Amino acid sequence: MSTNKMILGAKDKPTTGKWIALSFQHIFAMFGATILVPILTGMPIAVALFTSGVGTLIYILCTKAKVPVYLGSSFAFLPQMITIMSSQELTKFEKYGQVLTGLLLVGLVYVVVAIIIKFAGKKWIDKVFPPVIIGPMIMLIGFGLAGSAVANAGLGTDVDGNWIGTWQEVVTAFVTLAIVVLIAIRGKGFIKVVPFLIGIAGGYIVGAILGLVDFSTIKNVITTPKEWIKIPEFVFLGFANKEVDFLGSTITIAKLNLASVISIVPIALVTICEHIGDHAVLSEITGENYLVDPGLDNTLLGDGIATAFAAMVGGPANTTYGENTSVVGMTKIGSVWVTGLAAIIAILLSFTNVFIKILDTIPNAVLGGMCLVLYGFIGFNGMKVLIEKKVDFSKLRNVVIVSVILVIGLGGAVIGKGAFKIFGTGLAAVVGVILNLALPKEKEEN
Repeated sequence: MSTNKMILGAKDKPTTGKWIALSFQHIFAMFGATILVPILTGMPIAVALFTSGVGTLIYILCTKAKVPVYLGSSFAFLPQMITIMSSQELTKFEKYGQVLTGLLLVGLVYVVVAIIIKFAGKKWIDKVFPPVIIGPMIMLIGFGLAGSAVANAGLGTDVDGNWIGTWQEVVTAFVTLAIVVLIAIRGKGFIKVVPFLIGIAGGYIVGAILGLVDFSTIKNVITTPKEWIKIPEFVFLGFANKEVDFLGSTITIAKLNLASVISIVPIALVTICEHIGDHAVLSEITGENYLVDPGLDNTLLGDGIATAFAAMVGGPANTTYGENTSVVGMTKIGSVWVTGLAAIIAILLSFTNVFIKILDTIPNAVLGGMCLVLYGFIGFNGMKVLIEKKVDFSKLRNVVIVSVILVIGLGGAVIGKGAFKIFGTGLAAVVGVILNLALPKEKEEN
C-alpha cells in the first residue's frame, strides 16, 4: 500500500473516537444526495438509507475491503424513475414493478460486464462508449430534469400558461438555491463538500417559517414512543401484487414488470463508465490503483450486486459517491473501517422513524431550489467530459453524434409501446452507440 499520501490506508483502523467522528463525516457527505433521490421519486426514504448502507457493506465484501468507497443513491436513472413513478395511468404496484425490475437488471448488467472485464479486459468499453457518447448522456440526465426542478420550485405553469406557484414557495426555493451556491463557491474544507445537506437544512427552516411544513406527523411520532423505531417500508419484487402489515410497517410486494426495462437498462452503459472514472479519481487521491487491485471486475461486481439488492427491496440504484471521495481526499483517511461504520450508521438511521418523518416533511420548494442547481451540476459534468477528453467538434461525425443524442433525449422521443417501449435517455444511449459504431471515422481517428 502507498503511504506517501494517506494518513490511514484501507486496512488501518482509527482510534474509537476518531473512527466514529470520521464515519459521521461520511454520513453527512452522502446524506443530502442519497435521500434526495427517493424524495423526488416518491420511493421510501428509509429504504434508500438502508440499501445505501447494505450496498456499501456488499461492496466492501466484494472488493476485499481494499477500497474506501461509499455507495449512495444514483441520479443517473432519475428521468426514467420520475416519469414512471409520477404516471397517473399506472397503479402503485405497476410503478414499483417497472422501476425495480429495470434496476434489478441494471445490477445484473454490471455483474455480466464485470465477468467480461475479468476475462477480456476493459479496452472494449472505451471503444464502444467513448466520451462523445458519455458526455451528452450525462448532460441529458441533468438537463432533462429541468422541468421537474422548475415545477417543484414553484415556478411552473398550468396548461394555459398561468403561474401555479406561491410566493412562499418561490422565496423558499431561491433561499435554498442561494445557500447551496454560496456554500459551493465560498465554503471551506468539509463544509464545501456538503452544500446540498446545508441547503436542505436552511431551506427547511425558511419553509417552516413561511408555513410550508406540516409538523403534525412529527408531533404524532414524538408523542408515541412505540413509533420511534420502525421497520422501513420495503417494496419487495415478487410474482404477485399485495401489501402486508409487518410490525406496524406496510410491506409492499410488487410483481416483476418488464414494461420499462428497455428504457432503464441502457443507462447502465453510462453509469459503468462513471464507475470507472470515479475509481480512477480515487486511485489518484490515495496513491493506489484500484482498477488493478482489487480490479475493476471486483469493484463493478460490488456495485452491481448492491444495486440488484437495492432493487429487490425497494431502493434506488447505488453508485459511488464523489462527495465521499472528496472527504477521503481532504482528510487523507482512506480507511475502509470508516466507510464500513458509516454504512452501519446509515442502516440504523433507516429504522429511526422520528428522523424519517422529519425528512418526509421537507417542502417541495426546498427540493426545487436545490435541484435548480443540482441538475445543472449534473448536466455540466457531461459538458466537462467533452471538454476534458478534448472531443474534436471540427469533425462532423462528433457533432452529429452529440446533436442526435441531445435532441432525442431532450425531445422525449419514444419508440414502441408496452414492454417494448424505449424512450428518453435510454433511447438516446442506444442511438448514440449505434451511430458511434456505424459512422465512418476520419483517417486520423482510425
